Amino acid sequence: MANSSALPIPVDLFLSKEHPDYLTNSSGDIIYRLTRHSLKSSSVDKIVLLDAAAADPLISIYRVNKETWQGFKGDVSEEDFLFKVQRTLNKIRRTEFKVFLAGESLDDSNASFEMKGWPFQRSCTIYKGNTIVAQTSLMHKLHQIWVRRGRFRLTIFPSSVDPALIVALVVIFFDGRM
Repeated sequence: MANSSALPIPVDLFLSKEHPDYLTNSSGDIIYRLTRHSLKSSSVDKIVLLDAAAADPLISIYRVNKETWQGFKGDVSEEDFLFKVQRTLNKIRRTEFKVFLAGESLDDSNASFEMKGWPFQRSCTIYKGNTIVAQTSLMHKLHQIWVRRGRFRLTIFPSSVDPALIVALVVIFFDGRM
């Protein structure tokens, strides 16, 4: 029998509509910070994901247009391109995205990740193939009839995927709706 302490466990981070610029762990410690910039000279918006402890930029996210985002490692330079995200479905009850990592084909059938969910219910599931990599959910309490949408959880399941990449993808999924 394997030692249960050696088994990887999911990591929960918490997001709040009241404090949309940081993600905390279950103890309330800030793990990631977000800085948002509106670039008046163009229609591109920029969000920078920072490591809260070191205040180093981990990923810079640029909105290219209404349906497309690009991510770069650290502060932006063309050689540090990490990913492209393309919205493929935007309905009232369903939103879907395809994620293409750097160096991979931008063909829809070769997407590295897919994100599917319903932003209004704070529901987003990130898939790598048929495997769930991360998932968001509302904070439910027992005997609660109405669930508040102001605070929700991001669960990152054990895998080889960088948690900062997952956080960046969730930020894109809920762009403007956190």
